[in-house]
Amino acid sequence: MALAHGPTRQKVTVTREVAADPATVWAAIGDFQDMTWHPAIAATTGEGGNAIDATRVLHLGSSDGPTIDEVLYKYDAGKMTYSYRITDVKVEVLPVTNYSSHLTVKPRDGGGSIVEWRGAFYRGYPNNDPPAELNDEAAIKAVTGVYEAGLDALVARFGAP
Repeated sequence: MALAHGPTRQKVTVTREVAADPATVWAAIGDFQDMTWHPAIAATTGEGGNAIDATRVLHLGSSDGPTIDEVLYKYDAGKMTYSYRITDVKVEVLPVTNYSSHLTVKPRDGGGSIVEWRGAFYRGYPNNDPPAELNDEAAIKAVTGVYEAGLDALVARFGAP
């Protein structure tokens, strides 16, 4: 008897070093309600501030472009970290399901900061034999691209150490 299994949870971690101190970087990215520091985000709307269960809607490209709905489930300003989940996104926009993510700013030895963005998710197609645009590789590539674009924007804004 052959045993079949579904998709495997994928994980991505991207880090960048920036010249600015952690408090400065956190001031730029630590507000869950404002993700306009990311170049793909045209606008962020939401409710609840930085409280657990706060929500936000990311508007991609333009205010009437595709959206991603998210909910905050952990927030610690003292540790400069927050965690959130996607609650609604079309797989054509981001080819993932069951996505959760963590954004953290840490001090860098010698000055500056390390910004870490990590996520875990399943591919956009939950069954066996996914189409190429919804397979594990497509999901990993898409999430990695999102993280790199955002963190590279922080390096451009604050400089490299």
